[in-house]
Amino acid sequence: MPGFADSFWSADYAGGLGILFGKLQQGVVESHQVLTVARMRADAEDLYGARLGDIAPAVDKMMGGFARDDGASVRKAFEGIRNEMAEEARTHRKMASNIRELVVNPFSRWCDAHEARVQAAQDDLQSRIKAHDRQADQSRKLRSQYFNKCRQVEDLEEENKLAFQDPQVDPSPKRNFIPEVKVFENDDVDDEDSIEIGDESYEPEQVKKTLKHMMETIKLGETRVPILGTYQNVSTGADIVEYIQKHMQAASVTHAERIGQDLVSNGFLRLVGSVGNAFVNSSKMNYQWRPKAFKISGMPEKRKLFDRVGSELSRPGDSVDSPIVGAVGDYLAGWNPLNNAHPNETGGERLRREAKEADDRYKAAVRKLDLLRCTLEEAMMDNLKFLERCELDRLKAVKTVILDFSGAVGNVIPSLQNTVDKMMLYQETVQPAADLRYLLENYRTGAFVPRVQVYENYYSSADEQTFGVDLEARARADRKRVPVVVTSLLTFLDSHYPDLEGDEARRKIWLVDVPLAASHHLRNAINNGNPIPSELLEKYEIPIVASALRLYLLELPDSLVSSHLYEVIKTIYAHASDSDNPARIAVLQNTLGQLRLANIATLDAVTTHFTRLIDLTSAGEEYVSALASNLAPCILRPRTESVLTPHERFGYRLLRDLFAHREEIFGELKRASAQAQLASGAPLRPRVNTNSERDRRVNVEARNQAIMSRSRASSPHSQSNRAHRRDRSSGGASTRFPIQTSPPSATDRKSIARGSLDVSSS
Repeated sequence: MPGFADSFWSADYAGGLGILFGKLQQGVVESHQVLTVARMRADAEDLYGARLGDIAPAVDKMMGGFARDDGASVRKAFEGIRNEMAEEARTHRKMASNIRELVVNPFSRWCDAHEARVQAAQDDLQSRIKAHDRQADQSRKLRSQYFNKCRQVEDLEEENKLAFQDPQVDPSPKRNFIPEVKVFENDDVDDEDSIEIGDESYEPEQVKKTLKHMMETIKLGETRVPILGTYQNVSTGADIVEYIQKHMQAASVTHAERIGQDLVSNGFLRLVGSVGNAFVNSSKMNYQWRPKAFKISGMPEKRKLFDRVGSELSRPGDSVDSPIVGAVGDYLAGWNPLNNAHPNETGGERLRREAKEADDRYKAAVRKLDLLRCTLEEAMMDNLKFLERCELDRLKAVKTVILDFSGAVGNVIPSLQNTVDKMMLYQETVQPAADLRYLLENYRTGAFVPRVQVYENYYSSADEQTFGVDLEARARADRKRVPVVVTSLLTFLDSHYPDLEGDEARRKIWLVDVPLAASHHLRNAINNGNPIPSELLEKYEIPIVASALRLYLLELPDSLVSSHLYEVIKTIYAHASDSDNPARIAVLQNTLGQLRLANIATLDAVTTHFTRLIDLTSAGEEYVSALASNLAPCILRPRTESVLTPHERFGYRLLRDLFAHREEIFGELKRASAQAQLASGAPLRPRVNTNSERDRRVNVEARNQAIMSRSRASSPHSQSNRAHRRDRSSGGASTRFPIQTSPPSATDRKSIARGSLDVSSS
């Protein structure tokens, strides 16, 4: 039966926990109801005993009655009744005292502690979920900013390629064209010639109207520059870009900056307060409207009657070759009044730098989010196990309270034995384990399937991350059919199975309950997109490595057998029986043939590993069933969880068929793939053993030789020439895997199957 740790998970984490804590709070109220019954019964018994005790004093106050007849029989009967009532009063008060001491006081303290435990766990998980959600929102915002910057870079590159190309020339997609800007040597260009601004040519009359409207609309002011003085008729780059986008139909900020650059190049604007003539969309960059613009537009130029040296330097007739201008230019060459970290940066360089900075911020946010998610899942796993124990203890406590309450009543008043017997019967009907199973079966929200928010590179790269990445994308990045992380972990397990003592130990590594924190520790160490060094895996225990592989399969965006085929497989097993095995296997072959090659190859590698493990350790039906149940969520998951999916076992049945008919299913799939490859004319890719593969085989053979020599040394039989015989493994230190003492030749390798638990790295 699954427990809390595998039953109350949901995509947003809060949904499943909300249902669980709702039931736990209901249990808190139920405990207080039981406590209230016991407390009010104690109060009622106490009050009843007190009222019975008031009868005798009230009767004694009456003078002239039975006190005058000493030997009358009626008086003796009256005194007997009076004494019995006093005794009954003491009995009820004792019953109230017993109920308080045995039930109310201890159970009240336990209820308060239980409520505090539940509330503390709820507050802790809620705070972690809120922190995770805040970081998720921040990651989405940074992702949007990063993608926007990348789109701006692409727009700039496209404009650089196409904007200034000769229409008769076919631009090459691999060549990066740099836009050319026309620079007039003389500011006094003939007014009758057309002027090119942006992508359009303007006639003199159009230029006049445009400049006039710009200077009437854009805010003109003055700016003061140290040493040089005050400049008149100045507008900021941001105001000019805003006008260009609004009135000149600029498609983007980059397009608007290019139009502004053309205004500078044609002598209508000039940069003040800095060196150069680059036009930038910035509120800190100031541009002065030159006399040529006022002359063409007919607008009056605002001049200052008395100005400092800067006014003389800013006269339109001054040459840039003037010694005064040259000296000031040399002075300004090392001067950065805007405190800009990149003063000589072009617009394209700025966009690429900002895209890189946005990428770094987004990547750091995703890493922080992944760390928060792992921490949240670890806390949830620990709290769910703890809360399951708390709820089971609560049900047992209620059962104990009913028993103690019955004893407190029955020990004092034997006449209430019939009532006590019924209460004992009620107590015996309380079954804490059954109530806990009822809660799980009716309120379960889903198994543990972590949802990883991976770093999404704009250019669809799977670098720097392994877990949570699409299986085909990871395999393509590794240039393998099976991702390197799968082959590395399976190879490590393959080489370390002989180190374990007995078949039972080898089988148990896939069923042991590994703490999620330990699996996350290994996950964080190998979640970098790089090959996994064997030295790193040597630091961890073998069950942790096996748990990391299972965690990798669970964190895939989709299960190995895609969730899109869940309904198809559900239909196959809903209408199949044990008598039509060949038909069911044929349908499974066709269904699995719809998967991507990476999924088929990975499923084949994983299934091969486990079928070898089952065969070589002589696993029984009970172990195979437990292994299939444990691995079923890694192989097949529904697209969406519902009330019925937690009780469906189609993934389990599929895995059992893969274990039983692996050769038949995957052999047919491989033949179909080879035939399709031959039909398409593509050459079959040969199997190439990499250096790491060769090293692995050498190490495995050396280890096998050592095991074989140790086994032979302890063998009581003689070493005479006799036929080698291998019995089935039965556990204990004497069991071992079949050992190939020498590597097969190239001709023999084609005719034999892969070695024990071998994994294809191709």
